[in-house]
Amino acid sequence: MRRRSATGRPPKLDDGQVTEVRAALERGAQAHGFEADLWTLERVGLVIERVTGVSLSRASVWRVLTGRLGWSLQRPERRAVERDESEIARWIAHEWPRIKKGR
Repeated sequence: MRRRSATGRPPKLDDGQVTEVRAALERGAQAHGFEADLWTLERVGLVIERVTGVSLSRASVWRVLTGRLGWSLQRPERRAVERDESEIARWIAHEWPRIKKGR
């Protein structure tokens, strides 16, 4: 019986390095000197380079995050923290019909 050999280029990061990267990313972006605690591909790439010494393209960073780390894309909600749902409901019920009616 023939063994199937792996095809393609071997990964630049070994399993130990991926574990180090996971630990570094779990500390948060601010722990690495970034102002906001949000991760971008560029920021993750910088952290990977600092931790492992390996420089990766944005596409490779994405593959590490989604494939080897099992992370997914998360986007922040675009809503104001001060948003008052009850006031919005009141405005829609009382003010909007008055405005829509016109003169």
